Amino acid sequence: MLHYNRCGIAALGLIIAFSSSIVCAHPHSFIDMQTSLVHQGDELTGLKMRWVMDEITSADLLYDAGTAKADSVVWKKLAAEVMANVLGQHYFTEFWHQKQPVKFENLPPEYHLSRQGHQAVLEFILPLAHPQALKGQRYTFSTFDPTYFVDMYYDSEKALIVPAELAAQCHFELYTPKPDASMQAYALSLDKADAPAEEMDLGRQFAQTVTLICQ
Repeated sequence: MLHYNRCGIAALGLIIAFSSSIVCAHPHSFIDMQTSLVHQGDELTGLKMRWVMDEITSADLLYDAGTAKADSVVWKKLAAEVMANVLGQHYFTEFWHQKQPVKFENLPPEYHLSRQGHQAVLEFILPLAHPQALKGQRYTFSTFDPTYFVDMYYDSEKALIVPAELAAQCHFELYTPKPDASMQAYALSLDKADAPAEEMDLGRQFAQTVTLICQ
């Protein structure tokens, strides 16, 4: 069974029993993301996400998995527990069309947890509640931890993938904010005994925004 603390990915429920001696300055954990479009014809039906956790965050998950095979009950149980926490936070994602929020289905059609060297990898499909037209449309989305305990980031636009059959029609643009020095200093000053003021919406200050543009 997973045991969560208040550091790092506590919000995600991915960290297991970190030592209390670790100082949890923001951000404490890191998730390297990759996202690709899921579609049916000319309609967007979801986003396929791949989250690679940093080695420290991954350590306890991989310890619990031990030497179990990839398709074992152990991995499936760990995947279900991690996914349940992600679902509890609405996939940590906001999706917008014409300044209106786009709703998600409550359950992903598929998800999977695996090992990549010393890192844990969570893969899942974030399903839209209703298919969305692609032609001539523009969508934006962001994936972030509101508390900024976890830095969830795309390394570059190469981490955003349009299927070959849509490449002539759609493309992604990635915007990475640059909070001012005082905001960065404030975030770095927080430790495990602190929580950012809710009204600061700290995670949003550092959240990347992805725009999908289709002709």
